[in-house]
Amino acid sequence: MLETYLLAELVTFAETGTLAATAAKLNVTQPTITRGMQKLETDLGVILFDRQPNRLSLTATGQLAAQQARELLTAQDQFVTQIQNFDQTQRTITVGTTIPGPLYLLPLFNDQFRLTINAELVTPTDVTTTLTSNAATLMFTAKPLQTTAIKSQLIGTEQLAVNLNKFMYQANQSQITFKELAGLSFIVLSKIGPWRDIIQQAIPDAKFFYQKEFDALAEITEYADFPYFSTNLAQFYTAYHSRLTVDDSRVEIPISDANAQMPIYAAYLKTQQARVKPLISALVKKWPTS
Repeated sequence: MLETYLLAELVTFAETGTLAATAAKLNVTQPTITRGMQKLETDLGVILFDRQPNRLSLTATGQLAAQQARELLTAQDQFVTQIQNFDQTQRTITVGTTIPGPLYLLPLFNDQFRLTINAELVTPTDVTTTLTSNAATLMFTAKPLQTTAIKSQLIGTEQLAVNLNKFMYQANQSQITFKELAGLSFIVLSKIGPWRDIIQQAIPDAKFFYQKEFDALAEITEYADFPYFSTNLAQFYTAYHSRLTVDDSRVEIPISDANAQMPIYAAYLKTQQARVKPLISALVKKWPTS
C-alpha cells in the first residue's frame, strides 16, 4: 500500500518544481524528500523523474502520477470529512439554512433536542451537497426539494414587514405595499438570503445601506430614523427585541405583496427522516400564523 505522505510529496513537487521548494513547503529536509521520491518509484515500479545534472523534472509518467495522487488525496480528505460529518449527525441534529429567520426558533428547542446550528447561510444551489455530504442533517430553504435521496416539508411562511417612523404618512395603515415604499432609504442586514433580491427588485428607486453585523444596524437605528425590515420570526430573536424595539419610534407594518410572504421548507435526507421528524413537528407547532 502506498504511503499517503509520499503522494503528498509528489504533488508538492509537481506544484513547486524543485526538491528544495518541496522540502520547505512540507517543513522537512531535502534528503527526506529525495528518499521519499525514490521509495515511491520503487513502490510503483516506474521511473517518475528525469534526472539531469542540476535539474530534476517529472517524466510523463510522473506527471500522470502527480495528477492521480492529487485526486486521491482530495478524495481522502472528502472521505474523512464526510465520515466525521456523518458521525456528528448521529450524535446531534446539525441544522443549516439559506435564510436566517428560521434559526431564531431553534433556541426554543435546545432542551428537547441536541442541536448544532450553522448560522452561515448556504446558497440554494448548495443545499443538496450540504445534505448529501452530511454537513447538515436538516436544511431550511425557501423552495421545496425532492430528489431520490432528499425530502422536504413545508413548516410555515415567513412574512416580511417594514418598520417606519410613526410620524411618516405611510405608517398610518395596517398594511403596506412595496410600491408605497418607493424612494425610501433602508438600513438592512447584509446576510438575509433571498429577501435581499426581493426587496431590491420590488421597491422602486430605494436605497439600501447594508450592515454586516446586527449590532451595527441596531446602533444606527437608535440614532437615525432609517426604516428597517423584520419578519414574523423576529419575535423569537432575543437581540432584536432587546436592541430594536425598546423605546423605538417606529411601527411595524406587514407588507401585503405576495412576494413578501415566503414559504419555508425543511429539507433532509430520507435516511434521516426518523431523526428530524420530531424537530420538524415542533417547528410547525411553534411557527407563528401571522
